[in-house]
Amino acid sequence: MVLDDKLIYEDIQAEGHLIDSDILSKIMGGIVELDGEYEVLSLHIGRGNENTSTITMRVFGKDHAHLTQMLRYLHGLGVAPIHSQDALTLPAPADGVFPEEFYATTNLVTQVRLGQHWHTVANTEMDLGLVVDPADQSVRGVPVAEVRQGDAVVVGQQGIRVLFQERPREKEAFEFMNSTASSEKPKEQIIRQVAALLKEVRAAQKDVIAVVGPAIIHTGAAKDLIRLVKAGYVTVLFGGNAVATHDIESALYGTSLGIDLSTGLSVPSGHEHHLRAINRIRGCGSIAQAVEEGVLTEGLMYTLVQTETPFVLAGSIRDDGPLPDVITDTVKAQDAMRPWCQKAGACIMMSTMLHSIATGNMLPASVTTVCVDINPAVVTKLSDRGSFQTIGIITDVGLFLKSLADELECD
Repeated sequence: MVLDDKLIYEDIQAEGHLIDSDILSKIMGGIVELDGEYEVLSLHIGRGNENTSTITMRVFGKDHAHLTQMLRYLHGLGVAPIHSQDALTLPAPADGVFPEEFYATTNLVTQVRLGQHWHTVANTEMDLGLVVDPADQSVRGVPVAEVRQGDAVVVGQQGIRVLFQERPREKEAFEFMNSTASSEKPKEQIIRQVAALLKEVRAAQKDVIAVVGPAIIHTGAAKDLIRLVKAGYVTVLFGGNAVATHDIESALYGTSLGIDLSTGLSVPSGHEHHLRAINRIRGCGSIAQAVEEGVLTEGLMYTLVQTETPFVLAGSIRDDGPLPDVITDTVKAQDAMRPWCQKAGACIMMSTMLHSIATGNMLPASVTTVCVDINPAVVTKLSDRGSFQTIGIITDVGLFLKSLADELECD
């Protein structure tokens, strides 16, 4: 960064598929929107769509703070200063506390320069700090609650670069993934594309996370989700106390929230059924034990146990009971979810805003994420919080699951 009485600027460079991934326009447009100025020092455009492009620019700011603001924006687009320096670290002042100027991660692949060499951060997740292991110079993302006093925490943006998520080079197999959420998209085509995605992920032997809310049970869609689980298209499930409770309520009493699932009518004292279901499982000690004892003989949770499909149930302040399998400590629930997010090949979020946002915060940008909800605001909130890779499908989740299971020919 150059500072003098007349000019305050930084020379930066970006390389990649800048044109067809729309990165170049974001760089230039962002500078203008932030009331800055730029000068293109050099621009090399790749001759074909397989070739990368490179741009070198000089960005001018009104003052140091203004220039820093623009550089922070450009950093998220994979732009880095030409004259890179090693990253700076400061010791964490206390357990669970980062230094004030700590670097906050994005969900993009991140590299840190140490000893004149670039080191890729071991895990990709937004809203973490970066801790350097002095023994081998490895770098990992750490939640603030897990940092320990004296840990070497990366501060500022010096010596840090991210790799922007570019558009795939090959013809896009899932064209709907390049557009925003809309209720007017052709549903049959979308279903076929999601089915093709799941086949591809399963063939690559990667995990598919299903993040589900209680609407899955209320709408009667659990039977179709069960088909996907049995066929191996869902390999881990995230949810809360509600989805498991109402699934078990439906298995034991035939109701969900006291409504008879076969007739759609309320039943006498049906409002007690979810509490009685929780009590029955608590008496067994766990959902798995209830299956073992023959108390629970059908339903989504039964199928997960029988197929040995892992699940994580994260609790909330609203929970009744809760079920013994629910992780009531939210930090521990994050710890249980995080490893699955890091290795997932795809994630399908269905009718649960809070759990979808929580999961989205832990997913790398490279994980194809599909959010299915009747409410378009859910997709908007996910994108606003940084999960820009999320693709929204605005439809009834029951119709979506049945059509998807049928397309995949799940018996």
